[in-house]
Amino acid sequence: MIFITAKFRVRPEHADSWPEVTADFTRATRAEPGCLWFDWSRSVDEPTEYVLVEAFRDDEAAGAHVQSAHFKAAQQTLPPHLVETPRIVNTTIPQDDWSLLGEMTVPGQE
Repeated sequence: MIFITAKFRVRPEHADSWPEVTADFTRATRAEPGCLWFDWSRSVDEPTEYVLVEAFRDDEAAGAHVQSAHFKAAQQTLPPHLVETPRIVNTTIPQDDWSLLGEMTVPGQE
């Protein structure tokens, strides 16, 4: 899978509304056939920072995402809400879902 994590520093006046600002983009991306997940989290230390964790089935699915109409629209609509260009980690991982964190196994859930 293609695993991507990106950090978005949102302008303070838009930080609380960021989930609504990105709602259409998020909904459309999650509906893509090759999208495994597309999840936003807000930093507990920096209230203007959001972290996006996303994964796509393969290079073809990731490519289709970047070529989609909703991605192209997001390229125009999201940057005005940002303080800086988002930072990203993008890598290929030989798996297709989350692995269990063995160091914190919940008893009875092995």
